[in-house]
Amino acid sequence: MNKLASLSLLACCVLAGCASERVILLPSADGKPSAVVVRSGKDELLLNQPYASVARSALGSSPYMATAERVEADYGAVLAGKPAAPRSFNLYFDSGANTLTAESLADLDKVKAELNSRPAPEVMVIGHSDRVGSLQLNDTLSLKRAETVCDLLGAAGVPTEKFEIAGRGEREPLVVTEDEVAEPLNRRVEISIR
Repeated sequence: MNKLASLSLLACCVLAGCASERVILLPSADGKPSAVVVRSGKDELLLNQPYASVARSALGSSPYMATAERVEADYGAVLAGKPAAPRSFNLYFDSGANTLTAESLADLDKVKAELNSRPAPEVMVIGHSDRVGSLQLNDTLSLKRAETVCDLLGAAGVPTEKFEIAGRGEREPLVVTEDEVAEPLNRRVEISIR
């Protein structure tokens, strides 16, 4: 190998040794404990407390403790750009109707606020029914409930044209019941927002 090729190989090795990646375990949003295992070849390192970290390079792994201040300084712009966590809402209906209960009508403002806080939300609206009535009637009613929620949000100024809407009838109950049992928790519309 000539001297220039040897120097080039040495420069590549030195540069490869300098290239690194960092893994930092951030606190969970709900405050519950979390952990991650970082593997590099045969080596494993468990990060199981907030800000436990490892720097990995071609030369090996180096564990360390980061701080909230250091993470904010180094990665604040990246973290600020992450999308909001998904949210789900359940709105409930009067028996045999596509009329929201008084409590759920009040909760509609929370749904509207969440939708307005997101620049481009993906929204799934799924209507459900209890087991009173025929399958066909409940399929129709559950879809009407989903459409009602979309209409109410649209009337409140929320753009709903890209919402996905479905009716599941009595197929996915929150509370499993016998046929012809009126269960208020099953008469609902689920709104999933991402």
